[in-house]
Amino acid sequence: MARAAAWMVHAYTMTGAVLGLLMVHLSYQGEVEAVLWLFLAAMLVDGTDGFLARRFRVKEVVPELDGALLDNIVDYLTYAFAPMVLLWASGRLPDGAWGGVVAAVPLVASCYQFCRSDAKTEDHFFLGFPSYWNIVAFHVFVLDLSAAATVVLLLVLAVLVFVPVRYVYPSRTEALWGLNMTFATAWLGVYALLVVDLPDPSPLLVAASLAYVAYYTAVSGWLTVSGRRRTAAVASTA
Repeated sequence: MARAAAWMVHAYTMTGAVLGLLMVHLSYQGEVEAVLWLFLAAMLVDGTDGFLARRFRVKEVVPELDGALLDNIVDYLTYAFAPMVLLWASGRLPDGAWGGVVAAVPLVASCYQFCRSDAKTEDHFFLGFPSYWNIVAFHVFVLDLSAAATVVLLLVLAVLVFVPVRYVYPSRTEALWGLNMTFATAWLGVYALLVVDLPDPSPLLVAASLAYVAYYTAVSGWLTVSGRRRTAAVASTA
């Protein structure tokens, strides 16, 4: 029974690969809103499968399958690859080959990040911008950004993948866990309401979504700086 439950958790994670396939297919069909709904479904799966894996002791019960590797494969597909396909296929990037070049930059940066042994720190932070390209793509449509603005945004964030800022992992980072989870959950609701509102989203909802992004960025920066100060203080007294 325990092995069956553990395999069910792995199967649940694997549904993300199917969602990723649908994202790519629908992107080329011009079904932008459908793809954004699939982004939300993938985030819900990703946000809950880790809890289920720990609850059912998946790593212990099914040691022959690397759940972390599976999670990375699915996350790369749904958080990085599919969002770039959506932006390129929907005309949010420059025309012609340059659009492909721009789309490739975040993918290459994310390849590096997903393969880093320290991409997720021991105290459950992401090191470097955590390849939330699905959230970036979502805001491109919500804000109706031009191709030029989208290019600048993608390139800046691709650089930040390599900058060692510690970004909050909402479901795992212990510092401010309750507050972070509350805001992250509320933001998912705002996300859904904004997709319903497209193509004319409510300015209030847009502001709420951007406020969460600002909060997440500020808290990540603050925890990075305070963590470095604590480390320096410990080193100075050693």
